[in-house]
Amino acid sequence: MTAFCVYAFSLSITMRIEHQPAFVLHARAYRETSLLIECLTRDYGRVGLVARGVRRERARIPRALLQPLIPIQLDWSGRGELATLTHVEAAAPGVELAGEALLCALYLNELVLRITPRQDPHPDLFADYAETLIRLARGEAQAWTLRRFERDLLAHLGYALVLDAEGDSGAPLDPQGEYAYRHEHGPVPWRGSRDGVRLRGAALLALARDEMPASEDLPSLRRLMRAVISSHLDGGELRAWGMLADARRASSSDSD
Repeated sequence: MTAFCVYAFSLSITMRIEHQPAFVLHARAYRETSLLIECLTRDYGRVGLVARGVRRERARIPRALLQPLIPIQLDWSGRGELATLTHVEAAAPGVELAGEALLCALYLNELVLRITPRQDPHPDLFADYAETLIRLARGEAQAWTLRRFERDLLAHLGYALVLDAEGDSGAPLDPQGEYAYRHEHGPVPWRGSRDGVRLRGAALLALARDEMPASEDLPSLRRLMRAVISSHLDGGELRAWGMLADARRASSSDSD
């Protein structure tokens, strides 16, 4: 059977899914009374659903549960890439976030929405996403929390970074050495500003070992991850990057 025939056959099958753990990533109005929602699910990856009639006063499906940061369970049915939501219930209390922690969570949602294809299952990604929300709610260091999630997200999608050896020679990184990171290649010794982001070997090794790096290394790791993510978005940017930068500037100004 050709790939086209397999794809056409898969679109012809009506799926009925029940009690699927999920988080809403984004919702927008659809027609007069409905919503289009994008969800991250445990077993089906990112899915698009039509929540019919939820904007009516007496909707059968509670619209209040179709908000980001609430662990939910979903039922849906349909075929193709856009199915119909048939039931939703809360799986746990929503995650309480405010200020910059809330902006970080909105960044996670935009990142997952933009970089993951629909219906590409990654159960470990779902677990990492839920754990990252918990870390933000606990007040753990936001920059490091985001770098860990970005690293693991790229790995789940097949874009794992080389973080402990030189891309050319395979030699172990020198913690005191300075490196540039070449996409789809790995770290190479730093030769000048044309190389892009400049990083210490210690920063890359800390990320590889899941050990919080020195505070002075966090900005270079942020620039590295943004460059890598942008390359997988065909050079695009995320709106949340600007929002987080504005929040950091405002915080710095308030502390002066």
